[in-house]
Amino acid sequence: MQLPNEVLHIFDVFLNSGYEIFLVGGAVRDLVLGREVRDWDFTTNATPEQIQSLFPDSFYNNDFGTVGIPATNPEFDVHEITTYRTEREYTDFRRPDSVEWGKTLNEDLERRDFTINAMALNKEGEIIDPWEGQLDLKKKHIKAVGDPIERFQEDALRLMRAVRIATQLEFTIEEKTLEAIQTHAPLIHKIASERVRDELMKILASNNPVHGIELMKETNLLTEILPELDKSFGVEQKSPQRHHKYDVGTHLLMSLKECKSTDPIVRFATLLHDIGKPQTFKKQDNGVLTFYNHEVVGSRTANNIMKRLKFSKADTEKMFKLVRFHQFTVDEHQTDSAIRRFIRNVGMENIEDMLTLRVADRLGGGARETSWRLEEFKARLIEVQKQPFSTKDLKVNGADVMEVLSIPPSKQVGQILNNLFKKVEEKEIENEREVLLNEISRSHPKITAS
Repeated sequence: MQLPNEVLHIFDVFLNSGYEIFLVGGAVRDLVLGREVRDWDFTTNATPEQIQSLFPDSFYNNDFGTVGIPATNPEFDVHEITTYRTEREYTDFRRPDSVEWGKTLNEDLERRDFTINAMALNKEGEIIDPWEGQLDLKKKHIKAVGDPIERFQEDALRLMRAVRIATQLEFTIEEKTLEAIQTHAPLIHKIASERVRDELMKILASNNPVHGIELMKETNLLTEILPELDKSFGVEQKSPQRHHKYDVGTHLLMSLKECKSTDPIVRFATLLHDIGKPQTFKKQDNGVLTFYNHEVVGSRTANNIMKRLKFSKADTEKMFKLVRFHQFTVDEHQTDSAIRRFIRNVGMENIEDMLTLRVADRLGGGARETSWRLEEFKARLIEVQKQPFSTKDLKVNGADVMEVLSIPPSKQVGQILNNLFKKVEEKEIENEREVLLNEISRSHPKITAS
């Protein structure tokens, strides 16, 4: 295996100083798989103090023996070098209560999460693999090192990491490891919401996010993290007046599968767009199913999910808008005002994402990708966006009003601009500078300088 020069340099510095050093973790796994490596992490028998003496520009990263070395290649992340260690007790299900420096590489590898991450590589390219991680790579499954229950009780975030890594690699989860996750899924509540959110976003950003959500359901993690989504499975949609092929949950998965956006927030919104249907489900005597106002209920539910998982205000607002207004009407008789209202509700910056969600929704329900009405609506959106949306888009401003009418700054200036905007919006006058200046003079002839 050909290693980058700066990685070889790190090997040489340690080896020439009489220390042991090995590449470990995801770097070794990805090298075996032939995947691109950005994180080059090492383990050594040198203590943090000794590591820092070898690399003056290094920094002590945490209290668990990890030293960071800035990468010289901008494509790489910081190189992390961790002293061999053993760990004792995990009363918070996340961090060890105590850490002791280990004496051997094997001691260090046996504390790691999964066999495919418990391999090491020396400078000569020899793989040290006491837990048969290479075999599990060939089997394409995620298997815990040793007793899976112990591994998950040590760090409950590993519950989500198992699903996330399996999603990214398109692997399955080994039977005993899967059973341990299913049994101990509630431990995920011991983990900070931000950490769970980050793992979920990595799942949604992967090449096959549907696989990840299916694994979350299979492992019972969906019940713990997104119970609202879990409850949507089995909620029927097909009825005499509805032609849905799937229940709500399956439809949401199929919509996610069809989502063309690479933005994980848009993918998440696609996954949650009908999250309000279970709460609004009604079956009439004639067998017709209704979900009245499910987009209103769903937007509130999605908003609560985003707050629970500590998403940013911007991401939360985007999610709310995409879910709240995904049921927008596509009608050839819509007025420009109605389309402007849609654009204001959704936000001009979210229009393309909303259309992407709409297409995914159609495909996820078994419909064709588009229709002539939808295509006409897209064309109308383009045209209407060329029109002014507020007084800021007028080709005159407050200074022009004050100059034409010889008046000082006042509320009246704003009122005049608002009146101008209404006339432009209703197409009574054109948004042209000379036209607007003439309209100011014409409509306010009695105003004079004070």
